[in-house]
This record gives sequence, structure tokens and C-alpha cells, in this order.
Amino acid sequence: MDNFTLPASLQEVLIPSLPASGFYVPNFITETEEAYLLQQINIVPLPTWKNLSHRRLQAHPSPLSPTNTLLAAPLPTWLSEPVTPRLLSIPVDSKGHIFHTSPHGAPNHCLINEYLPGQGIHAHEDGDAYHPVVATVSLGSQIILDIKPKKNSTTCEKLGDEHGWRVLQEPRSLLITTGELYTDCLHGISEVKTDEDLDEKTIVNWGLLGDRKPFAGGQAAREPRVSLTFRDVIRVKKLGKAFGGLRR
Repeated sequence: MDNFTLPASLQEVLIPSLPASGFYVPNFITETEEAYLLQQINIVPLPTWKNLSHRRLQAHPSPLSPTNTLLAAPLPTWLSEPVTPRLLSIPVDSKGHIFHTSPHGAPNHCLINEYLPGQGIHAHEDGDAYHPVVATVSLGSQIILDIKPKKNSTTCEKLGDEHGWRVLQEPRSLLITTGELYTDCLHGISEVKTDEDLDEKTIVNWGLLGDRKPFAGGQAAREPRVSLTFRDVIRVKKLGKAFGGLRR
């Protein structure tokens, strides 16, 4: 499919059974754009990749400092286009787009994670280094994002410790998490080679999927998957200030 579809507002793609708020947009980018992004990601110099035990990642424009500070620099054009303008073109409501209340009014950081079949990440939170909005574009393969409430959170008290949700992220889709879903929940990816038990009863965004046919048998083998996670880092310093000033 070499076209993209955008909702008139994020309220049209709200995942109603999740804590406030999660939004899912299938076919957010085209197949051509997906192929271009994957090509650009794979031609970066090898030192840009950081190899971890269960995945590898890139940080753009740079990794955060030990104090969770980002050196001021633009995102690479090949990475921000067309994702950022397209993302900011979708209104949440009459007040503006999903980043309209963030410190910089737009994402200024992107983590690129590559997961091979059988790789995943433990349940975790993104923390307070970022404005509480995450916009994730998936490339290459589907994956299941497992979400559960933090212990002792208000969400946990409402729903119980054992409650959890499964979000199916298709290739080229956009998933946005914010609000209580960001602050009161953990998310992770199971280390499996095949996603199973896929149907309308187990997948909270089943009705929003762009194409349910690949999952009609209730399972789908994973292929290499790359995620682009866009966020707005709260603390940003210019290069001179970060090093105590270059002029004396």
C-alpha cells in the first residue's frame, strides 16, 4: 500500500479500553516511505548503533546526558520528514496537536530500536526526562506491546494487579501514548518469535487495525522490526552552555 491515511482528529482513533490515553493510526506512512527510512537507518555508520543484550538502538540527534539533558540540535531531515509534520497535522481536539503543550511544541528526540524475531524488552516506563507523550512508528513487522499498570498506581487500584492490555502495532502504524497511560503504566515486548492469541478479545486496538487478514489465523510470525520513538526531551542545553561556555 503506497498511500497513507490520517484521521480528522485523534479522537477518531482513540483506543477506548486503555487508560487515558492511547491512539492508534494504521498506515501512517507509505510503503515507499517505510523502505526509505529503513534504508537510511541501515546506512548510518556502525558506531551510531549501540548494541544491547536483546536489541540495538540509535539515538538522534544524540543520546541524553547522565542528567537527562539533550544537546540542542535538529533531528536529521530524513528521520523527521514526513513523520513530524504529519504527526503535528492531526489535532487532538480544537486546542491543537498532541505536542501542543510540550516544552518545545514538537518532538526533539528519536530512539530507533531494532528487534529481531525472539527479541524484546522488559516492562518499563519512559520516565520524567520527557514530556508525557510518546509517538511510535513501526517499520518492517508487526509486534505486540504489552501494557500493565504500575503497582500502587491509581490505575492499578481501579483495575487490579493482574489486569493488562495488548496492543498490536502493524508495520507503518503510529501509536501515541500519553496521560495516565504514560505516567501510571509499564510497557514491554515479549521475547517470542511468533505473536499468538490474536483476535478481537485479546487485542485492544483490533477494531482500528488497517488490515486484519494477516492475523486471521490468530498468530503471526515476527520479522525484523524497527521502531521510531519520538518524544520531547524537557531539558535542552545549547553546546556552549553545556560545557560551561566556550568564550571567556
